Amino acid sequence: MPRDPRFDVLFEPVRIGPVTAPNRFYQVPHCTGIGYRRPQTLAALRGMKAEGGWGTVCTEYCSIHPSSDDDPYPSASIWDDEDVRSLSLMVDKVHNHGALAGVELWHGGGASANHYSREAPLGPFSRPAGVYDPIQTRAMDKDDIRELKRWHVEAAVRAQRAGFDIVYVYACHWYLLKEFLNPSNQRSDEYGGSLENRVRLLRELIEETKEAVGDTCAVAVRFAASSGGPDDDQDTAEPRAVVELLADLPDLWDITVHDYSHEMGSSRFVQEGSLEATVSWVKEVTNKPVVSVGRFTSPETMLRLVRQGVIDLVGAARPSIADPFLPQKISEGREDDIRECIGCNICYAGDQTGTPIRCTQNPTMGEEWRKGWHPEQIPPKGSESRVLIVGGGPAGLEAAVSLGRRGYEVVLAEARTELGGRVTLESALPGMAEYARVRDWRLTQIGKLPNVEFYLDSVVDEEQILEFGADRVVIATGAQWRRDGTGRWREEPVPGWDGASVITPDDIMADKMPSGPVVVFDDDHYYMGGVVAEKLRRAGLDVTLVTPANEVSTWTTHTDEQYRIQERILGLGIVVETGTSIAGIGESSATLECIYTGKEREVDAAAVVMTTARVPNDSLYHSLAGRIAVQRIGDCLAPGTIAASVYSGHQYARELDADKPADVRFRRERAVVPRRHLRAT
Repeated sequence: MPRDPRFDVLFEPVRIGPVTAPNRFYQVPHCTGIGYRRPQTLAALRGMKAEGGWGTVCTEYCSIHPSSDDDPYPSASIWDDEDVRSLSLMVDKVHNHGALAGVELWHGGGASANHYSREAPLGPFSRPAGVYDPIQTRAMDKDDIRELKRWHVEAAVRAQRAGFDIVYVYACHWYLLKEFLNPSNQRSDEYGGSLENRVRLLRELIEETKEAVGDTCAVAVRFAASSGGPDDDQDTAEPRAVVELLADLPDLWDITVHDYSHEMGSSRFVQEGSLEATVSWVKEVTNKPVVSVGRFTSPETMLRLVRQGVIDLVGAARPSIADPFLPQKISEGREDDIRECIGCNICYAGDQTGTPIRCTQNPTMGEEWRKGWHPEQIPPKGSESRVLIVGGGPAGLEAAVSLGRRGYEVVLAEARTELGGRVTLESALPGMAEYARVRDWRLTQIGKLPNVEFYLDSVVDEEQILEFGADRVVIATGAQWRRDGTGRWREEPVPGWDGASVITPDDIMADKMPSGPVVVFDDDHYYMGGVVAEKLRRAGLDVTLVTPANEVSTWTTHTDEQYRIQERILGLGIVVETGTSIAGIGESSATLECIYTGKEREVDAAAVVMTTARVPNDSLYHSLAGRIAVQRIGDCLAPGTIAASVYSGHQYARELDADKPADVRFRRERAVVPRRHLRAT
């Protein structure tokens, strides 16, 4: 289809200093959990964005010196010429598709504990460094500041040699330049105290970086338009004053907000375009182009913000991960084919756990080099096999779409009256509505595939499956929550678990609501315990959330949700018992146990919601195994995240009728050991 002419403005070139972006689609710097460790993996990932039409593609934060070492988080680095060669791989991939390549030069200051380099962290004054690390920064003197400027300039020159088109000066979040900008910087010299003094280092770095790269690279500044903490992103007075002082000095302003849980906010708490009110003033102050983010998934929203003069370039991290081909699809009039980001932040969890990025919507993310997966291309079928999929949850739907695109004849049987499985059920919980996009996108694609059919309200048993006569059978029947309390903390059932008062999240999602006070026992530690507690509380029930962890939904620290989850839980009046397990359940009470002291106490509980572990619904698989070609996928194979289920379904579809995979099913990057160190055989 031809492009909707309304969107033509999104494809206009934009001048950024000495370079020109081919369009307004700008992949801002974002982490990948890959960094310097896997340069070919990273190059292929960024190159795929350029192939998909992103006019500018940037690195993640890129350390300029060993005194800014973020291990175990794998950032990029540009310490020496070896790094230049690694980063050049990415630049070449991006340039091959006509896009600009940007590098975010970074010094972490007090946010870097330097576990790898063991260098003393640096800061404008001495303060605790890292995240609860038992170390403090070394207060920088004038010589240190001169050295910092030298490191930054030399890193910029290396970036220029690597072929980058845009070089960043990173001046926000919790890092070194932001520490200098903070009002808490009360140094007694010309780099502290007054606003003009606190801005001085940023100004000098911009000027010296521009001088170093000349007219071959643009110089961008990443800056926060607010200075407040959580939910206080309207505190813009001092940031505005900073931009007024520097207005047209950089070639580009990359504008975000101070509160990272807002900038990177999950869809449970932050909606598309939520930064608009905070960043809209920047274009009033500068004549230089402005880019900003907002988890933009709607072309209409992108268009409106450009036309209204809020931004010049549409910044994106998560939308470019969920769909690297988003710009191309808009250009081709295929807006309904866009894989919209669901805002689950599982992508961010990769960086926070020091592991390669993954995505719920896009199972090919991070697999471009190591498995050769392409988000829009898949090999044709390897046989005339007819495939029956039992179960229409995220794994089954993904398998159906991907097998259908390969050309297989696919029949999907779903026991419920609607498709989506756990996605449909969970998306009805508080704040979870956007998770339904996992189902909706796949149903849209299935609707375009004449070789995929599905049947609802179709409970099938082993004899019916055998009678159907499919060549391949895929069991995607999901999992169910355990009732007995067995999980991470407890290896044996909770005494009294089999009473009528014990229910599970499955019951809550089926609207089997209890009456009277409720205890939610959360030994899952992801979002479910907190969301169930919220639903029960909003229904007017007294709720106590009990968890063996020391904070609510502790794994969500990796998805940058934990603070907001606990804030909401406490704000709703839910009683929180951390470091606590359940020792027993009575008819109208629960016995709580401190995990440290073993001390017990009883609380009123008309019902206990067990949110601990799940049991795969795999009996159908076991009854068919050995009688027919059958495989399990998704939660039926191993209960996990929605992202893991989608990946499982995609992997099955990719590998069907392919050569038997090796024990190591992907290419690896590793340090090369010189031959002289190899033992003779």
